Amino acid sequence: MNTTQRMVYFACVAISLVLIASWLWPHSSAGTGLNLENVASMPVSDDGRVKPLDTVARSSLLLLSGKQSVKVDGRRVEAIEWLLEVFARSQNAITMRVFRIDHPDVKAQLGLDDARNTFSYGELMPSVSEISRQASLANQITPKKRDPYQRQMLLLHRRLFVFNSLAALSKPYVVPPRSIGSGEWAPVTSAQGDTVTEQFKALIAGFQARDHATLELTAAIWRAEIDSRQPGLLSKASKEVWFNRARLFPLASGLYVLVFLYGSIGFIFSESSGGWGLALRRAATSVGLLALVVHTVGLAMRIYLQGRPPVTNLYSSAVFIGWACVPIGMMMDKRTSVPLGLVASSVIAFATLIVAHNLGGSGDTMQMMQAVLDSNFWLATHVVVITIGYSTTFLAGILGLAFVLLGVFTKRLEGAKGQALGRSIYGVVCFATLLSFVGTVLGGIWADQSWGRFWGWDPKENGAALIVVMNLIILHARWGGMIRQRGIAVLAIAGNIVTAWSWFGTNMLGVGLHSYGFTDSAVFWISVFILSQLVMIGIGLLPMRLWRSGTMQRAVAASTA
Repeated sequence: MNTTQRMVYFACVAISLVLIASWLWPHSSAGTGLNLENVASMPVSDDGRVKPLDTVARSSLLLLSGKQSVKVDGRRVEAIEWLLEVFARSQNAITMRVFRIDHPDVKAQLGLDDARNTFSYGELMPSVSEISRQASLANQITPKKRDPYQRQMLLLHRRLFVFNSLAALSKPYVVPPRSIGSGEWAPVTSAQGDTVTEQFKALIAGFQARDHATLELTAAIWRAEIDSRQPGLLSKASKEVWFNRARLFPLASGLYVLVFLYGSIGFIFSESSGGWGLALRRAATSVGLLALVVHTVGLAMRIYLQGRPPVTNLYSSAVFIGWACVPIGMMMDKRTSVPLGLVASSVIAFATLIVAHNLGGSGDTMQMMQAVLDSNFWLATHVVVITIGYSTTFLAGILGLAFVLLGVFTKRLEGAKGQALGRSIYGVVCFATLLSFVGTVLGGIWADQSWGRFWGWDPKENGAALIVVMNLIILHARWGGMIRQRGIAVLAIAGNIVTAWSWFGTNMLGVGLHSYGFTDSAVFWISVFILSQLVMIGIGLLPMRLWRSGTMQRAVAASTA
């Protein structure tokens, strides 16, 4: 690279490094003036998992308000401070607006201000009996038949239950067993006289009095007692607090945006602009490696904290699908004259991390596994393999979108470049077929060993089979001479629809082992995605004379003559 190219390259990489540094740099917020670090990393048991108090605070506040902090009089109150206020049953806890209500009819029914979406516990207290009555009525209706008003009432009732449980100290379970394997965790309400209970009460009193010395002393005694009973928990809890605060997946999302911008602009200007295109593409590769490292650290932390393989629920599958695409895209770019693999994989990684972010709004994303799925071996084989099958099928589909967009609206796919991109899509489809087939068979073997049947026509099983069938259709049509580069690209886009339905849509049906419940937002966004892919398929089927890369057709015809 010449001097100008090097300057462009280093400037682009520097932007990403500044983003990482500013993101991970510790941020202080105006608060009580108390050091709550030791309190935040205190291990407790909640919803069947041992986790730091910080995670309980964040997941609870997320469930109530959709955020991990709350603003009070212009000051940002962190989740751990809010939780301590709730434990103390303080006036602050009652007046903080942490209950999110969006449905106008719910607000009208409860006599709340329609211009606002967040309300305090004090504002809801006069309507508690009405909320309970409405929730009871909604519970009598089949989940699929509930309207948005009824679902909002049920959610509000659940949020009030969580808040009241925290205020009553019935959750989380703070008191650990005397030794590993000797018993169960207990709430402070049923462990009166225990050292941990007494220190917990003293800590809350110290927090109420804003007594720094008392807070530090009681936290130290509490930590020492827990460490003597459950060695190793404090260290793991501290790492989870760091993971919560680092928010690595949103950071990776931002880096993937830079990768897409650098890579796509670099590809478009690869043959002009004084070599800037080459510098931008190299910057995209370097930033892509940084994004992959951040993404990998986040994934590895989840594996460590859960003690499970990377995919255990819908949230973790979204994180993993995006992660798996990136190294595959990088390897593709080393073997083709049309380096769009990393650009395409950055789109998938960004999109799936956004999906994961929205899925994480309901609270803790590392819940206990269902007993019927509690098998690390099959989670590490069947689930991982089939999820990489999703990744590669999506990658083929995004490359198909690139083929159509570049072919119709630019001249970048004229001649051999169109053939090269078509071959790349074909190669990814071959890989996706192998992975999705092996993953589906492994799932059948797991089902046979667990329930005595290989196939049960579960919606998720059928969706997995549809992915295999879709990829096989592409391959057989290609081998039979029915389609060439454009046909592969268009059918690969159709593969996006099948994969999205198999991965996400079947979970929303409310039927089968893999169902995670119906949500309006999921149906809406899946519908939007499917419609967008159908539009792109329609554009891809336009006559070749309407494509700006029109000479691609003649080049392909000449090469196959």
